[in-house]
Amino acid sequence: MVKGNLRSRLFLSHMAVMTVGVLTLLVIGRLYTPRQMVITLQRYENGVMSLHRRTQLLKGFEDAWSKGMVWSILVGGGAAGGLSYWVSRRIIRPLDQMAEITRQFAAGELTARVPPSEILEIQRLANSFNRMASDLEGVEQRRRELVGDLTHELRTPLTILHGYLEGLADGTIPPQPELYERLAAETTRLQRLVNDLQELSKLEAGYLPIQAQAVNLEPLLTSLIQTFQGQRTDLGQVALLLDVPADLPAVYADPSRIEQILINLLGNALRYTDQGQVEVRAWAEAKRVYVAVADTGTGIAEADLPYVFERFWRADRSRNRRSGGTGLGLTICRRLVTVQGGEITVTSQLNQGTTFTFWLPQA
Repeated sequence: MVKGNLRSRLFLSHMAVMTVGVLTLLVIGRLYTPRQMVITLQRYENGVMSLHRRTQLLKGFEDAWSKGMVWSILVGGGAAGGLSYWVSRRIIRPLDQMAEITRQFAAGELTARVPPSEILEIQRLANSFNRMASDLEGVEQRRRELVGDLTHELRTPLTILHGYLEGLADGTIPPQPELYERLAAETTRLQRLVNDLQELSKLEAGYLPIQAQAVNLEPLLTSLIQTFQGQRTDLGQVALLLDVPADLPAVYADPSRIEQILINLLGNALRYTDQGQVEVRAWAEAKRVYVAVADTGTGIAEADLPYVFERFWRADRSRNRRSGGTGLGLTICRRLVTVQGGEITVTSQLNQGTTFTFWLPQA
């Protein structure tokens, strides 16, 4: 295989085409034109012209034809060669720009983009390249945000652990059961953060298995409500309600992942509801089965709603820390719903409550 850059290959290919055309013209012209000239002379002379005169005319014609062909090759070949070089440069320039932008990407500069081209195929390639560049820029931005958020989340429990352990070591803090409970709670929070991060990374990489099957939601929801009522001793004045029709169709999803979604949503609802109720509703509509978790808690400001499913987002950071949340639960919920073919949304009003609604396809 002949190796070389694309510009050289394009130029050589154009020159090869031109060479084949010129050679064809030369061969056909050399073989056909003199014979046609002889036939034409015979037709017009009617036996008057001598053989010597005919030979002189034929030779003169061949000389004139040869000179004309030489000039045609020089002028036409030069024009064709220049045009081929210009076209090759026009085609190669966007590719050179892509190569330069790729080098900029490798150096960490992710804002450069390929300019538009009048060549349709090159423009399509440029559009794909620019989309890839935008995706890479977004990935890098999310990576930086994740590192920053993770550092922020780890700093608080580690500072608490370090401070208390130093106090215990130098004797400035007396060892008490309450202190050890606080230390255990912080280590539990760290463990939960690590577990959530691991699960989220698996979800985003597509490594978390989903065992989809036909699932009847009514017994699953009933069991979850009973579990929360039996385990939560801090419900107080909060009523936990369930509204599921008897003829609710089954969904095609992973039952363990549905349970994980609902545990996250119910836990958040109860965490931010001091009085009133938390209700779980389910209904079917247009080949979908909807599940809503609605509370009468503190609610979320309208300006904060677009960020609810972002990593480590909190409307009230101090309160969520005391309750042990990691800020990843809703992000995991959204990913779990998405990988099962559904969608999750949120509506809320301050001091009136919040409703998370997700749907899954019918079985």
